[in-house]
Amino acid sequence: MATLVLDFLAIHPFRDGNGRIARLLTTNELLRGGWGVARHVSLEQRIFETKNTYYLALRTSRRAWHDGTHDVWPWIRYLLTVIADAYDDFERKVAAGTELIGTTKHEQARDHILSQAPHAFRLAQIFDALPDISDATIRDAADALRDEGVLTVGRGRGATWRRVDGAKGV
Repeated sequence: MATLVLDFLAIHPFRDGNGRIARLLTTNELLRGGWGVARHVSLEQRIFETKNTYYLALRTSRRAWHDGTHDVWPWIRYLLTVIADAYDDFERKVAAGTELIGTTKHEQARDHILSQAPHAFRLAQIFDALPDISDATIRDAADALRDEGVLTVGRGRGATWRRVDGAKGV
């Protein structure tokens, strides 16, 4: 699968959209091969978050591709790392979900922020970690924690939120 995608990207058959098609091809081939994580975790998002490493691995593995002397391993290592990280993320989400059965979405968001989110985070990270909870519910939970003095928040749209050390509930 990895070499199929590498070959597709080396051929570069379209003027635009080759990367998107390659990521779709990756997801399709993973699902066909029984790698179910692609159904539950966005590999597209993981690749976007590691795009510098993605481009470096791709560039390194495509070097001398036309001569047939290229090294596929930088690309394969990158892709396997993305897949392994996706499985780790999926495992964390499943573990968190089993502990939260019977609680409201607001309580789930609150619990995640207090027990699983990094000490300093952006709301976008929480939105990504809790795809089944609306952005508004997550914002409401974060605002409630801020009002309780458990969180502080910076200014601006991409503000950083921080847990207050020693605050009640932390």
